[in-house]
Amino acid sequence: MNPDNIRIVLVNTDHPGNIGATARAMKNMGLKRLYLVEPQQYPAPEAVWRSASAADVLESAVVVDTLDEAIGDCQFIVGTSARERRIPWPLLDPRRCAGQVAANSAEQQVAILFGREDSGLTNEELQACNLHLHVPTSPDYASLNLAMAVQIVCYELRMLQVSQELPAEADHQWDAPFSTRENMERFYVHLEETLTDIEFLNPAAPRQLMPRLRRLYGRVRLDEMELNILRGILKETQKWARQAKGSSR
Repeated sequence: MNPDNIRIVLVNTDHPGNIGATARAMKNMGLKRLYLVEPQQYPAPEAVWRSASAADVLESAVVVDTLDEAIGDCQFIVGTSARERRIPWPLLDPRRCAGQVAANSAEQQVAILFGREDSGLTNEELQACNLHLHVPTSPDYASLNLAMAVQIVCYELRMLQVSQELPAEADHQWDAPFSTRENMERFYVHLEETLTDIEFLNPAAPRQLMPRLRRLYGRVRLDEMELNILRGILKETQKWARQAKGSSR
């Protein structure tokens, strides 16, 4: 994927805050080419403060009067659509669409079009596209804010860029090795002794206490540092319990 070949095109945007929020969404995800087709209020201070630290995206934005000016040099054009069309058009969700955008952006200019806040893109504008993109929102409330829609699409593109760099496991940067079975067995012996010392466990009627505790700690997967902390707590608990028993005699 070549992000420099991907442009986000906002058509006839009504609210300048949405332009600023779009710039921020783009920069969050590593995109910087913003085209504005006949915005109703731009430039505007609200666009700047809604962009947060993405003012550079706004400063380099290309403002044009017609859609043809924004996409005339593009070879692959995607139009976002929330409505079903009378004539079926190639249509994908953002995740699958991102793959096509990425592939085409390697050597081609790609545009992703977003329409007006209240009515989206017109049929004529959508017919200028090679592919339509639809965000599968809940039917209970399907309306998306413009910048939110841009963020979803840009996020899927970003994930294609960084997916190979992301950790496959949640604990890949753990700061201590996980405990061995041998050490866990020592812990369970120590735990059972301590529970007996404090009279929480009755060896004559243990019920299912130890199996359930084994299941608990096995589910958690203790590391060696955590295991040592627990062993230290058990040691001090035993010391206190034995002292208490000795003083009561």
